[in-house]
Amino acid sequence: MAGLHQATDGTPAAYRGASFWLDDLASSGHDDLIPRAPLVADARFDVCIVGGGLTALWTAYSLAKADPGLRIAVLEREIAGFGASGRNGGWCSALFPRSPGSLEREHGHDEAVEMRRAMVDTVEEVGRITSLEGIDCDYARGGTVVFARNDVQRGFAKADVTEMRRFGVDAPEYWDERTTGSRFGATSLDGGAPAAMFDPACARVHPAKLVRGLANVVESLGVSLFERTEVLDWAAGTVRFRGVDSRVEGTVAARHVIIALEGYGSQLPRVRRRVLPLYSLMIATEPLDDDVWDEIGIEHGQTFSDYRHLLVYGQRTADDRFAFGGRGARYHWGSAVDPAFERVDGVFDRLHHALHDLFPAIGDARLTHRWGGPLGVARDWHATASYNPRTGVGFAGGYVGDGLSTTNLAGRTLADLVLGRETELTALAWANHRSPLWEPEPLRFAGANLGILGMQVADLEERVTRRPSLTARLLAPLTGH
Repeated sequence: MAGLHQATDGTPAAYRGASFWLDDLASSGHDDLIPRAPLVADARFDVCIVGGGLTALWTAYSLAKADPGLRIAVLEREIAGFGASGRNGGWCSALFPRSPGSLEREHGHDEAVEMRRAMVDTVEEVGRITSLEGIDCDYARGGTVVFARNDVQRGFAKADVTEMRRFGVDAPEYWDERTTGSRFGATSLDGGAPAAMFDPACARVHPAKLVRGLANVVESLGVSLFERTEVLDWAAGTVRFRGVDSRVEGTVAARHVIIALEGYGSQLPRVRRRVLPLYSLMIATEPLDDDVWDEIGIEHGQTFSDYRHLLVYGQRTADDRFAFGGRGARYHWGSAVDPAFERVDGVFDRLHHALHDLFPAIGDARLTHRWGGPLGVARDWHATASYNPRTGVGFAGGYVGDGLSTTNLAGRTLADLVLGRETELTALAWANHRSPLWEPEPLRFAGANLGILGMQVADLEERVTRRPSLTARLLAPLTGH
């Protein structure tokens, strides 16, 4: 293929190293990552979906299931799952970017309850559909353990359990130091064992197996998936594209146009200030021995984090590695997105240190992969699934890293909106929510990077003062809390 060099095993070199997950598919022989044929001429469809990640594919799946007669096209610049959908931490969780309390203040108690219930149900729905469709994505529902490593964090954990129970949907648990110490080899910041909050509404998955498997399923349902096809612009009823390799330009006419680009949407003028691309980076270790895992205590299906403000997240993979990630990479001027931003040695080093600090039993385990990518942040940290029946244009995104499950809910919600159905999903608080635009530069640059710095300061502040951070409290309204 012109313009796309291939590795010795046939995998295009451009996709090698994009994430452990994609590399794992290629090296295991499950997927050669060779792009599907691009769109090379003008075309007409009923629905044109821009982007080839989980939002696009779940939307295509839901529409094709609801109305098999629909002609649906998905246009992706690289390959399905090249972006956040194939690079994330593999948490199929009930987390939504805005906390239930924040949703309650904006939309009301009943609406917050229904949004939370929909998210909890979505964790189960992803497992149901992947089983039904034969998508082997290592789905295992083991819940999330959030370690509370000092007295301040223990207070946060207790408050979270109380708050979640108040909405009557979840069944969270608070595990004291004795319980956590008997189960995990995690460290605290003040000696002894940490406490923890346990949320059962989360499953571990292999994200690349999920997104690539879903791409195959939607194709089997008759959806046309065009890869290496770059969208240049769109308007009501029209999408303008260009072949990445051929440079051939053309137009897709479609009654319904769905924009599903998440952080990459910032590169197109019509989305640019609607979403901010924020980088999250990850590392993966070599597989660890069973006796090491016995000491660590994280079981298959469990995901984990702790109560620091500069977010970290991890899982035990199906082949017994740690896949561990976090924030800390800076925002770049003008919402720039570049492969160079996915490799920040200082952030990788901090992640490695944080993992070793939390679980010393990893010892000198070798890191085999380091990667990252942009996620999408709305100005009010409020994800949305929206559709304008007058123009026929829909949009979903702003997941702030909580998209692996939320994309499924988005796809089902968008399908109902496109088909003109009034359902429980279209009545949810996020349906047709419109976030304010991000500020122009330099305000956007200053605000985003001060927010990242503020989270680092908040963690240091709490270690020194042993009290909840004033900095974090001031930033809370800006981060969905």
